Amino acid sequence: MLKQYLQFKLSQKLSPQQIQLMKLIQLPTQAFEQRLKQELEENPALDTGKEEKVDEYEDMDNSADEYDDNEVIETEINVDDYLSDDEIPDYRTSANNYSADDDEKSIPYASGTSFTQHLKTQLNTYRLSDEERDIAEFLVGSVDESGYIRRELSDIMDDLAFTQNVYTTEEKIEHVLKIVHQLDPAGVGARNLQECLSIQLARKEQSPDVELASKIINDAFEQFTKKHYKKLMAKFDISEIQLKDAIHEIERLNPKPGGSYSGNTRMIEHVVPDFAIKIVDGQLELTLNGRNAPELHVSREYNNMLKGYKESKDKSKAQKDAVLFIKQKLDAAKWFIEAIKQRQQTLFVTMSAIMHYQKEYFLTGDERNLKPMILKDIADEIEMDVSTVSRVANSKYVDTPYGTKLIKEFFSESMTNDQGEEVSTREIKKILETVVEEEDKKKPLTDEALAKILKEKGYPIARRTVAKYREQLDISVARLRKEL
Repeated sequence: MLKQYLQFKLSQKLSPQQIQLMKLIQLPTQAFEQRLKQELEENPALDTGKEEKVDEYEDMDNSADEYDDNEVIETEINVDDYLSDDEIPDYRTSANNYSADDDEKSIPYASGTSFTQHLKTQLNTYRLSDEERDIAEFLVGSVDESGYIRRELSDIMDDLAFTQNVYTTEEKIEHVLKIVHQLDPAGVGARNLQECLSIQLARKEQSPDVELASKIINDAFEQFTKKHYKKLMAKFDISEIQLKDAIHEIERLNPKPGGSYSGNTRMIEHVVPDFAIKIVDGQLELTLNGRNAPELHVSREYNNMLKGYKESKDKSKAQKDAVLFIKQKLDAAKWFIEAIKQRQQTLFVTMSAIMHYQKEYFLTGDERNLKPMILKDIADEIEMDVSTVSRVANSKYVDTPYGTKLIKEFFSESMTNDQGEEVSTREIKKILETVVEEEDKKKPLTDEALAKILKEKGYPIARRTVAKYREQLDISVARLRKEL
């Protein structure tokens, strides 16, 4: 049986403009430029560059009296509203702190021969059958940016059959792989680190130290990686000095041979700062990268179309459909321009609050002066949502006198020291890093010893917390930091 009843509930919905704004805020400068380019291509009503004043528009308001303001078309659009809006282009954007003289930090483009092509060129110096050449070129094409082939030979054999119509065996591929191992840089085409180091040692001028290093890599690689030096000395019946010389030879090898080639196919990442902080007369000065503040306005052509429709006496259905299309594009253009204005304001206000919160750090560059700061601290300061601050912090960079920094690096949790003061975990990590750098590498400090030292310095933290901070700093355990 159907029943009718009332239900009250609270709900929050985001408008399309709000969703668009959130997406724009999250974009860093380079991605924002791509998004802007896409919008300009998709919306012909949106134009870029400085807008020229046109005298014929000065009498537009007067001519509007001759038009029936009550006449609307199927889109419920008042044409005069759109024409008069163009007289006062309040929706045009600009950056208050940007001028044409500002540095736009243009991105350089790299060119040259790719790493793969470099290897294929070397294959031309070898006499290979057609089948061997096909296999060799496929193997070279499988080399990753570090110089390794990380796929199983059985998978490569299947791919050769399905994609190249080359039916071969694993033994044949293994034979050709040894030819690839002869290419430069030494170690390229290896399937793992052990094989990479072994190939490089085999190509070095042989000496007692190199021969011992080869034995260590080929016969005791696990003990070497775990730095079980006593076991190595016992296994090969050598002295500590001999082991030290052999390890020195290994340390001179390149674990990523592909990375040494400047023409690597790997794309070089260029960081474009979204903000810049400078110290002027002892005061901090914040600027927004000018590339975040494009000059946009609604296209004059579209306004001319509306004017033509307004002046037309006989309005056909085709004209009304055209005005419907124009209205949609004008609305989209205005929404996008307004979203860019709000994006600029949000970015600047958020970064300004972060700069003033961490003023002592930005004036000195000493990470120990970083105050504990979480997203909520800034959100409360600027009266915005935590998610908005997160979108700004996670993907934006700021150019400081001490280098280009990712904004989220300035956020950290707090802990209380032995004096009852709240300090940043970044400060503790910096001290931990310094202690590890100054330790005796022959007897590296354990996590327990590090915890004791930090406690003596006024930071009472547990051993497991030290281990967590050490891992976050990418510092190995004491045994792996040991040196002879």
